[in-house]
Amino acid sequence: MISYFQTLTSYMQARYLRSENERGASLVEYAFLVALIAVVCLVAIAFLGQSASQRFSSVGSAVGAA
Repeated sequence: MISYFQTLTSYMQARYLRSENERGASLVEYAFLVALIAVVCLVAIAFLGQSASQRFSSVGSAVGAA
């Protein structure tokens, strides 16, 4: 009977203590993911920004002339 309670106690500790540790790790992983997405967006804007600006200007001029 003692073995059963020891097993149950070990399981409960592992279950709930691991849950808190994994929750913190998940938060860090999501923060890294958001930071990576932000960096990719900034790099894309830096490379494509001038080209997109020129295209919008040409379209705007064409619409204004029509």
